[in-house]
Amino acid sequence: MSRKDREGMSKREYFREKRRQAEARNRLIWVGAIILVAIVAVSFVVFPILNPPDIITITPIPRAQADFNHLGDPNAPVQIVEFGDFQCPHCADFATDTEQLLVAQYVDTGKVYFTYRSVGSFIGQESVDAASAAYCAGDQGKFWEYHDMIFANQRGENEGRFSNSRLTAFARSLGLNMTEFNSCFNNDKYKDQVTQDANDALTAGVQATPTFILTYTVNGQVQTETLSGAQPINIFQQEIDKAFAAMGK
Repeated sequence: MSRKDREGMSKREYFREKRRQAEARNRLIWVGAIILVAIVAVSFVVFPILNPPDIITITPIPRAQADFNHLGDPNAPVQIVEFGDFQCPHCADFATDTEQLLVAQYVDTGKVYFTYRSVGSFIGQESVDAASAAYCAGDQGKFWEYHDMIFANQRGENEGRFSNSRLTAFARSLGLNMTEFNSCFNNDKYKDQVTQDANDALTAGVQATPTFILTYTVNGQVQTETLSGAQPINIFQQEIDKAFAAMGK
């Protein structure tokens, strides 16, 4: 308020104007404080959803001839299908301890074509959600990176480790296009695929995860061998060598 304005009003008017200005300032302060509190409150709710705590990041492992959930040459003489569950600790053991050796020795050398498939809700709904999310990542050429991300973050079963928010955070961590991923995942694009995985596992007699189905052809006849559990590399070597011997290779 200017000096001229003050001189043109009574003492009562002057103090009334001062009070009005003070009240206006106080209202602005309160409004600002409320907005600030609201922002903080929303951040406490939204930030953990977008970026859940305890997400373990990974260094992607290069995999030659990766195609969606497959690895290697589709014309390789031996085909191996893993039926696994992303909540299964033994599946995580295989992925960590044996899979890379199997890929290096047999997939990258053109001897084995390897495929990962889920077993639906074998352990629970989070298994279905994780498999669906991995297939959605596969649309962007990162099925195997997402596969590794899931196993790196596996803790317990049906305890929220693979909640929708965490599965989305995995995708974000891997640099996926989130618009495409969210559209795929939220619209259950791979619901039928995950169901088919489970049906095929049942048909194959899978009763535990991981289970590996090895197929190869001898004299025009398809031969099948089944390995159950997170077997070490030497067991796979024995079975693959036996298959090659039967094929005369």
